[in-house]
Amino acid sequence: MTAITWNVESVAAELLACEAERREREPFSDEWPALDLATGYAIQDHNLRRRLDRGEHLVGVKLGLTSRAKQQRMGVDTPFVAWLTDAMVLPAGDPIPQQRLIHPRVEPEIVFVMGERLEGPGVTCAQAMAAVETVWGGAEVIDSRYRNFRFTAGDVVADNASSGAFVTGPVGLHPTELDLGLEAVLVEVDGAVVDSATGAAVQGHPGEALALAANDLATRGHAIEAGWIVLTGGMTDAVFAPPGASLACHFTSLGSVFLSGGSADGAS
Repeated sequence: MTAITWNVESVAAELLACEAERREREPFSDEWPALDLATGYAIQDHNLRRRLDRGEHLVGVKLGLTSRAKQQRMGVDTPFVAWLTDAMVLPAGDPIPQQRLIHPRVEPEIVFVMGERLEGPGVTCAQAMAAVETVWGGAEVIDSRYRNFRFTAGDVVADNASSGAFVTGPVGLHPTELDLGLEAVLVEVDGAVVDSATGAAVQGHPGEALALAANDLATRGHAIEAGWIVLTGGMTDAVFAPPGASLACHFTSLGSVFLSGGSADGAS
């Protein structure tokens, strides 16, 4: 059997195929050690164009591995940015879409809705927060196309930072109405609290993650647009979300986000 020579186009196509077929695989870097961050972003952007071509709409960006503890656990030393489209929106009350995900995990997030365009380089936390219209509690359902969530930085960036789905909670506040560094969350699985954190787990303050995203995107010729949704990164470790599970993220000021694991065939 002839080995595949991986490049931006072939990796991009394989990742979309894995997503469509609910098929996991070993990381590409096992066979293509030159898959670095810059190449990962080229693959990510290539697949964004393919998503838009098939009718999806760009609604924002997400950050991955903004927590120092998660970076160490995953063996990755830098946060990264990825794209959100409307196909990733999970309406409140809908079950986790098991029928289209491989091995979903859930993590609580501080979510921003932007009131103004934010363009780097040189954006500070204060400047970033001044561009935010509202803050929400949320949960991201991550889903890696790599077996056992094993990857290098280049692999996971190429995979759009393990994107799956996301949902926002019932409470939206202006940034001046809460202390984001102290905003706490309790993660509950089947009625038991399994983890907790505050907004300080996200780069010291979620606004720092927002500034990082704007500055990183500027190096690739992009900005964060008004009206976009920004997921600032998991506050705690992600928890597995199998069929039948009941999960909740309880925020201090931003309400609670409830998620049902649903069933393996996608029924409620």
